[in-house]
Amino acid sequence: MKNYFSSDFKLGVLGGGQLGKMLLSETQKYDIYTVILDNSIEVPCAQICNEFHLGNLMNYDDVYNFGKQVDVLTIEIEHVNVDALEMLEKEDIEVYPSSKTLRIIQNKGVQKQFFVDNDIPTANFKRFDKTSEIKYNSFPFVWKSTQFGYDGNGVKMIKTIDDLVDLPNIECIIEELIPFKNELAVIVVRNSDGEIKTYPVVEMEFHPEANQVEYVICPARIDENIAEKAQEVALQVADAFKHVGLLAVELFQTQNDEIIVNEVAPRTHNSGHHTIETSYTSQFEQHLRAILNLPLGNTDSKVAGIMVNLVGSANFFGDVVYKNIEKIMQIDGVTPHIYGKKQTRPFRKMGHVTIVNTDLNEARKIAEIVKKTIKVISK
Repeated sequence: MKNYFSSDFKLGVLGGGQLGKMLLSETQKYDIYTVILDNSIEVPCAQICNEFHLGNLMNYDDVYNFGKQVDVLTIEIEHVNVDALEMLEKEDIEVYPSSKTLRIIQNKGVQKQFFVDNDIPTANFKRFDKTSEIKYNSFPFVWKSTQFGYDGNGVKMIKTIDDLVDLPNIECIIEELIPFKNELAVIVVRNSDGEIKTYPVVEMEFHPEANQVEYVICPARIDENIAEKAQEVALQVADAFKHVGLLAVELFQTQNDEIIVNEVAPRTHNSGHHTIETSYTSQFEQHLRAILNLPLGNTDSKVAGIMVNLVGSANFFGDVVYKNIEKIMQIDGVTPHIYGKKQTRPFRKMGHVTIVNTDLNEARKIAEIVKKTIKVISK
């Protein structure tokens, strides 16, 4: 086995945002040397990694030259230059997730076709080169840009033909609108040896205006047979990709209790942030174990938990202030995580709060109090 610990081994991470920051807390625990590449020095990872490089994640030369300096390369954001990753793999740099997986996942149209080709249940869809090419369809349906969507951006519910007017004229897909009971997610982790585990199914409640996850509830309030079905589908997806690392699989539970895949993320994910407090092994430690081909940790929960996203309040721009943070910290079982972004804007992800409790219903009540109490505003 390679010596990753307190050695000259270098782990490279493409992206320096909050997911990278939480990953670094685990690399520091193991004393693994970390090297970060990001487009901006004003990112959460910049001050806490061992080595920081400024460069464009979508630029071939920047990604390739960065990758040549590390032993294992991973990501905390999908929007990176895949051609560079493919060349690095040919030159025997270990890259997780693989360039092949990223090439599929980066484009929602390609991703959806991959599900169809691998008999993975998903909503019916059509691909278009431009939004203007969409012909009349039975309403309502969901419009998605095929690339660069995040946190609810690049997704819109289309109820009438007028809803298409202000959309960008770009490559897109339209999806059948699924009437669902629940939005669920399962995180799957797999190492190079093929050891594979799933975390408990979580339930996601969304903000109706921002289309962002507002609460993540673990365990999901669903029947055991539905949970088993969700985990089986998630494992099917991970197997189809032959994925190494963490894979977050977002799912719908339909009205007739079928499980279908919405989309996937080949990295640590918002739906797994609660694991820092609730699980024996956090998703961030687990991703590290997987990409270094170490034995996987226990994915069981120690306690029930709910995560509340902290996003910028409407109409506030500028230097961030976390109003009433002291009040929520007075409540037992409440832990805030502040991402280190100095500037807030409406609905920007600025942090999250985890609420743990032996009683999930009590945790949900406390989550509501937390959501109403803390406000992300500006000076």
